[in-house]
Amino acid sequence: QVQLVESGGGLVQPGGSLRLSCAASGVTFSTLIMNWYRQVQGKERELVASINRFGDSTDYADSAKGRFTISRDNAKNALYLQMDSLTSEDTGVYYCSSYRTTWGMRNDYWGQGAQVTVSS
Repeated sequence: QVQLVESGGGLVQPGGSLRLSCAASGVTFSTLIMNWYRQVQGKERELVASINRFGDSTDYADSAKGRFTISRDNAKNALYLQMDSLTSEDTGVYYCSSYRTTWGMRNDYWGQGAQVTVSS
């Protein structure tokens, strides 16, 4: 059973920083492409950042470029999202996610979400 668990969310001041973590279990982590999504109030869930299985290729949403950094530590089965220069527009629930295709069937995996609130 694949399980993803986020941590590190909380309340930060505008312009501040926060580092989210995602712990994976029940899977060979190094085989997975990993993603961070977020859901802002009143909007649909959006892709924030992605990282390949080796950790040497990343991609970001325009809103995250230059401010967010996705990384992974395969030895620890962990995914991270470093968020800098945060604004109120970054407030929302952040999810780590992945998928796996076995025997021609695709399965998607989601964490429970971590609340990030940017406010004075």
